[in-house]
Amino acid sequence: MKIDSGSTAWMLVSTALVLLMTPGLAFFYGGMTRAKSVLNMMMMSWVSIITVTITWVLYGYSLAFDAVDNASGFLNKIVGGLDNIGLMGVNEAAYNDTFPMMVFSAFQLTFAIITVALISGTIADRAKFGAWVVFTIVWATIVYFPVAHWVWGGGWLTQLGIEDFAGGTVVHINAGAAALALALVLGKRAGWRKEPMRPHNLTLVLLGAGLLWFGWFGFNAGSELAADGTAGLAFMNTQIATAVAAGAWLVVEKFRDGHATSLGVASGAVAGLVAITPACGFVDPWAAMLIGLLAGAACAYAIGLKYKLGYDDSLDVVGVHLVGGVIGAVALGFVAAYPFLDGQNKGLFYGGGWTQLGLQVLGPVAVGAYSFVVTYIIGKVIDKVMGFRINAEAEITGVDITTHAETGYDLGTIHSSGVAAVNGPVPAPASKKVDA
Repeated sequence: MKIDSGSTAWMLVSTALVLLMTPGLAFFYGGMTRAKSVLNMMMMSWVSIITVTITWVLYGYSLAFDAVDNASGFLNKIVGGLDNIGLMGVNEAAYNDTFPMMVFSAFQLTFAIITVALISGTIADRAKFGAWVVFTIVWATIVYFPVAHWVWGGGWLTQLGIEDFAGGTVVHINAGAAALALALVLGKRAGWRKEPMRPHNLTLVLLGAGLLWFGWFGFNAGSELAADGTAGLAFMNTQIATAVAAGAWLVVEKFRDGHATSLGVASGAVAGLVAITPACGFVDPWAAMLIGLLAGAACAYAIGLKYKLGYDDSLDVVGVHLVGGVIGAVALGFVAAYPFLDGQNKGLFYGGGWTQLGLQVLGPVAVGAYSFVVTYIIGKVIDKVMGFRINAEAEITGVDITTHAETGYDLGTIHSSGVAAVNGPVPAPASKKVDA
């Protein structure tokens, strides 16, 4: 087995960067919720790391990337084989004679983890934690692993020629469509549109967005699976689109609402990251600017669709990830240049005709429809069997205390002087009568 130490080191770093994105997402989502459910929101991301890792090792990698014997048969178009269950045989191979296949498996695992975690943002404040745990296992098995095979593992979309450099279709459209389905299954939060449900901690939101931006360089540039010119292009395009999208969102806010907000700059940055993901290694920098501009402006307006259509997408997973993912995937059909590749179907703006544009529309439609329908069925079954939504009393009290017996901010242990009460409760003033 031939190994290139430089490529191996780069892929190990990229894998760690992508894994960091899930704790970053936990901060991002946690800050956007109300204080009474911040820990539950973060736990939904953290538990996804546990469940998806276990399922990936047992059978997920094999279903996504193991090619069955009959490569042209129907089965191989839909799902992978079982030769690599338990990751058997993976450590004995190398990816293109550059780095161990086990590193490739670890890298792809981190994508599966964050895709599942992304969905949680749509059901903030109202989901049973146990039901969410079950959902992560079932959804990864029935939805994510097959879709990853379709697009990246030699499945039917791969064979047709769809392009998705780092996961616009596999990750963001997939998660966004699933989020919409779960929002419909669980229904609206108590008091939605009647009570203020503003983010409780915007500093956490900005911290999470920063960690996501940092980790996304591994997400996008690492998806080249080599340390070369395309990885450098993907890296730079990621920075360009993200910065432009964040600025575009702020401009929309200023003209629409009169204020440019910290939540807006964080959300705009994520929208840019999402949109450039499928295209980052295939487009020129000017096109990255255009994609970022479109994503930042369009997603800033798209988050308002939930009020017009009546679905409660708590943290705007649909408006950012589904809409942003579609923008990036379809944009490839117009601006794909493949500056480091020969023989590819280029976009319309480069004289490539309609073929690639058609494929870039087909991919989001097929993946989005499959994810939405199957997720809706999974959610309904879980709801019937064990209940997916917490009861009304627990929702009003807060899922942190009722489910986890914890609170995100234990402010009751601080004296007015600022000294922590470490030796028991603070005695009442002598002039005050305290009930037993």
